[in-house]
Amino acid sequence: MQLFDLISSFFISNAYADTSTATAGQQQSSMSFVIMMGVLIFFMYFVMWRPQSRRAKEQKNLLNSLTKGDEVVTSGGMLGTITKITDSYVVLMLAENVEITLQKSSVVSALPKGTLKTI
Repeated sequence: MQLFDLISSFFISNAYADTSTATAGQQQSSMSFVIMMGVLIFFMYFVMWRPQSRRAKEQKNLLNSLTKGDEVVTSGGMLGTITKITDSYVVLMLAENVEITLQKSSVVSALPKGTLKTI
């Protein structure tokens, strides 16, 4: 039981009633809370939101720049050459006389020309 009391006193501080006015301490603590929240939001923006929006913008530019004859990699890891493009679908030629239709969003990256011939 003593171990539990020791651990709980470490994580949970005791609350005591204060008979004096503590408005200055409350203002200071609320101001520090606002500053901490501002720093947290600033940190979240630069660590999470900004890189994610940049990646989404790059993916959108990639999908808009696809043309017939481009060599691409799909999210499933398949390599192929684009033979036909519509608004939301892409037809990939994986091998001679082997074509599949995929959603445009499944294209992950474009490869340099001639990559498939060297593999």
